[in-house]
Amino acid sequence: MLDFQLAELYGVETRALKQQVRRNIRRFPDDFMFELTNDEIENMVSQSVIPSKSYFGGAKAMAFTEQGVAMLSSVLRSDRAVQVNIAIMRTFVKLRELISTHKELAVKLGELERKLEKHDKQIHTVFEAIRQLMAPPAKPKNALGFQIEKTGKKS
Repeated sequence: MLDFQLAELYGVETRALKQQVRRNIRRFPDDFMFELTNDEIENMVSQSVIPSKSYFGGAKAMAFTEQGVAMLSSVLRSDRAVQVNIAIMRTFVKLRELISTHKELAVKLGELERKLEKHDKQIHTVFEAIRQLMAPPAKPKNALGFQIEKTGKKS
């Protein structure tokens, strides 16, 4: 987002926002905030993203990433900036709680999977034993006991 958009969002003047950023520049590394080059501004104007260069008020515009927007809420002193900062802190706490809950759930799910694998093996063994009991008995090859041989001759 651009500085003038964020100034409106936070309820401060653009010059006050830029002033606070410059006073706290260590809080805004390149991946949080950067100043647009003249070529970038020209591209924005030519693509009708911004009506004209005068929209920036003569100064180079600052562009903020998501982290930069969050950092702005900690350096600005407007009521809205304070409320945004509080909301961000509460969101981080909720996220931490959710992540913790998901980790606990993942551990419990893993334990359950291991138990089921063990039970699956045991159940498979039980079914195998039942199948063996249900199978018809195999006929013996050699008959047991006293056998009389039948022949076609009479004595």
